[in-house]
Amino acid sequence: MVQPASPSPMSPGHADAGGVGAVRVAPAIAFTALVAAAFAMGISPAFVRLAEVGPFTSAFYRVFLALPILWAWARAEAGREGATADPGWTRPILIAGLLFAGDLFFWHLAVLWTTMANATLLATMAPVWVALFSGLFIGERVTRTMVAGLGLCVAGGALLVGTSLGFAPERLAGDLAGIATSFFFGLYFLAVRTARRTAAPGVILFRSSVVTAVVLALVAGLLENRWLPLGLSGVAACIAMSWISHAGGQGLLAFALGHLSAAFSSLVIFLEALFAALFGWLLFHEALTPLQLGGAAAILVGIWVARPRAG
Repeated sequence: MVQPASPSPMSPGHADAGGVGAVRVAPAIAFTALVAAAFAMGISPAFVRLAEVGPFTSAFYRVFLALPILWAWARAEAGREGATADPGWTRPILIAGLLFAGDLFFWHLAVLWTTMANATLLATMAPVWVALFSGLFIGERVTRTMVAGLGLCVAGGALLVGTSLGFAPERLAGDLAGIATSFFFGLYFLAVRTARRTAAPGVILFRSSVVTAVVLALVAGLLENRWLPLGLSGVAACIAMSWISHAGGQGLLAFALGHLSAAFSSLVIFLEALFAALFGWLLFHEALTPLQLGGAAAILVGIWVARPRAG
């Protein structure tokens, strides 16, 4: 599935994606990690609603409050018997941090400037960018079954947002922000996949999160003026968003990207939309129509079609 390609700005080497000296795991374990990552990231919109701070400040807290956990994870990896040499602050790690900052920045703008349905659907187009650029940037071939699975997931995502999807001139800026979100997150997948060839997931996520937190702190300081939530419920939401959605969700995603291709792994974005709809139904009593349930089924079928095959 992986074909060598000449080095690119995002791809300094072509070692096995598990990382130098990494222990290989069964694809089923890596896939389970992807599903858990989608679950953890899918609940993040609920935490954003409850955070009681501005969207950019909540994005900053999402990353910043996770740094102690990620630091401990990275230290544990460094002390593990047989651990490989520290690759340092490599270019893919730095790029991943910048790309994730861009992803969160444009995602919150999309939420503010367009409908949630439009923002959700457009943001979940990240796998399209992964499929387009996997061969160019990281030397991974995208198979026909992956393209077929992606098509089913896109159709399922459109059904999942249902009749609330709509485009209007006054929401154009927000829709463009949604597209930008998918672009940044798609390239983030490729950067993390490349970084996993030479570094462990905890190291990658901690160092890239430091970069992301610095960028988002500057953005929040310039564009917003309230740093503290209004009550304990807001504090709890910020902590949960950080520990569950970032440390948990992004951490499991970084782990899985060491063992599965970027194109297949990126389909987790559609599971995130599915879980977000489920949490909206459970927590905010948002209706789930038969059409949306059909979209959820199409996403699941698409992922099954795109699944890795032996050999």
